[in-house]
Amino acid sequence: MAASKPTVSIIIPTYNCEAYIAETLDSVLGQTFTDLELIVVDDGSTDRTREIVTSYGAPVRLLSQSNSGVCAARNYGIREASGSYICLMDHDDYWFPEKLALQLEQMFLHPDVGLVYSTFIWWHPDGEGTFPHPDSFDIEKMPGGIDEEFSGWIYHLLLLDCWILTSAALIRAEVFDKCGAYDESLPYSEDWDLWLRISREYPVIKLNKGLTLYRQHPGQGNRLTREIDYRTVLLRDAAARWGLCSQDGRCISRQQFMQNIARYQMEFGLKHLASNNLRYAMRSLWKAWLNHPANLKTLAYVPAGLLGWRPKW
Repeated sequence: MAASKPTVSIIIPTYNCEAYIAETLDSVLGQTFTDLELIVVDDGSTDRTREIVTSYGAPVRLLSQSNSGVCAARNYGIREASGSYICLMDHDDYWFPEKLALQLEQMFLHPDVGLVYSTFIWWHPDGEGTFPHPDSFDIEKMPGGIDEEFSGWIYHLLLLDCWILTSAALIRAEVFDKCGAYDESLPYSEDWDLWLRISREYPVIKLNKGLTLYRQHPGQGNRLTREIDYRTVLLRDAAARWGLCSQDGRCISRQQFMQNIARYQMEFGLKHLASNNLRYAMRSLWKAWLNHPANLKTLAYVPAGLLGWRPKW
């Protein structure tokens, strides 16, 4: 007799995360909802990550690939997953024990919903580089229930920011059949790209309670300075393809959209200015001002940067 399929598949792509992977795995195995499979996809680690994962034995299934990037690792895990619901968890984040149970409750109540996500909590180290113990966060004091503003059809809101943290989301497996998986050509904003596609096809639900700790440290990909402003490319492409309105008729204005593009261009320019990449910095700051001329502060960064001022980033 074949073994029954798990309700939830948790996929954790990892690369050289010996410092944090055990705490992440423990938080998954400590969930109050236990009908799950835990898949770790090692993306060619060269430290003790594989050894630590292997030490967990049967509760954790380890898959390996040569170093191909987080998108390829996630997609590998999605192909191997057998659950009706899928979580893509980052290898250094942490779940509070009721995370899956509370999200599944909403999935069962709302069969039309494709994704349930929650508020997340920024997890910063102290002055000595030590992260506060998860027990020091009193999530019971946070409001429960659903955040109505960021639930439903939220495509238009995703044109302003990436509100969904990958580690904080629970997704129906069938969503990937309809919307596709991760775009492996994207080195950045790949999660945002997926959320935009999902939000065109499915309503979502956001839970108010913070159920995930989002660890902050220098090795994170979003801290890297890149040659391409992937955020604005992604958003411009989405607006050109789908417009500025969600399926229920809620929209953002063209002015809101362009001011938001300008904000990202300014941030991109300032990051390059901090790295002394003047060509990229000046070009992006100038574009930002052209898209939002009323923001004279953006324009002022241009001569300041040329005269040697550098932001702290």
